Amino acid sequence: MAMAEENAVPALGAELQRFDYPWEVHRLDVMVGTTPARMAYMDVRPDRPNGQAVILLHGKNFCGATWEDTAGALLDSGYRVLIPDQIGFCKSSKPREAQYSFAMMASFTQKLMDERGIADAAVIGHSTGGMLAMHFALMYPDQVTHLVLVNPLGLTDRMAEGVPYVPLNELIEQERQKDFASIKAYQRDVYHHGQWQPRYDRWVTMLAGQYASADGEDVVFAQAKTSEMILTQPVSQHLERLAMPVTLMIGMLDTTTFGKGQAPQQVAQRLRPIPELAPEAAARIPDARLVPFPDLGHSPQVEDPKLFESRLIAVLRDRQDGSKEPQ
Repeated sequence: MAMAEENAVPALGAELQRFDYPWEVHRLDVMVGTTPARMAYMDVRPDRPNGQAVILLHGKNFCGATWEDTAGALLDSGYRVLIPDQIGFCKSSKPREAQYSFAMMASFTQKLMDERGIADAAVIGHSTGGMLAMHFALMYPDQVTHLVLVNPLGLTDRMAEGVPYVPLNELIEQERQKDFASIKAYQRDVYHHGQWQPRYDRWVTMLAGQYASADGEDVVFAQAKTSEMILTQPVSQHLERLAMPVTLMIGMLDTTTFGKGQAPQQVAQRLRPIPELAPEAAARIPDARLVPFPDLGHSPQVEDPKLFESRLIAVLRDRQDGSKEPQ
């Protein structure tokens, strides 16, 4: 789709009804409390399968479509690629009554694997998707052949570090203030170390276009509730329990420090961003390796797709155990 000017963001719909994805989108019926909901996903099979499957988990300010380049490279290497939009995000339902949890999202992802006949897979999670990937791996360890964490949240417990709880009504008001300009400024300064390329505008439009829609309040509530979820449902206390091979792929220029904006100054100044946390986290995981990208930020797969893809595929090939029947 065409890039949008900051003052002309198209209303894309709360479920991105007017934003095109690179492959056919399917939907899985789930129940969120007593409300029927649908989980959107893409399930793409390679022309020459290698018998391996990969699941790509998006971050909070991202969608399944953001994985387009990565998925294309994986397909070219023979991997089947499953790309869900989690409930509350992007093309999936955003029920107002939802009590969001990583466990709920992990259970729906596992249900999707069963539905699609995928017994196990390499699970790759970016940002908040990395935090979800860790929860998933702890809940369903036998279904994870390899865990890849790309600039993940969740490497530390921010509340334990002193970040205060923010009431949901305040988070909702913060979400109502977001627009193209504020989303772009945040991503430029925090994700892309002050650098910007016009091709990134597509992803800002994707997010801003949800808020700009008539049903944008559904997006506001979902985003506020998932911010609350990230703070209140830590996973870092369980890093030693990740028994499968784990690779942390880290853009070292990332300044993402979840909770810093809501912490008092004396707390905020001692909070460390993801690249500083990653080596210590890797040391706590029984079978972990760290793959740094010295010149990239929070989204290496977006910033330098070719470099990221070559290293990702090398990691997967190095870690996979033999061959399997095509899935």
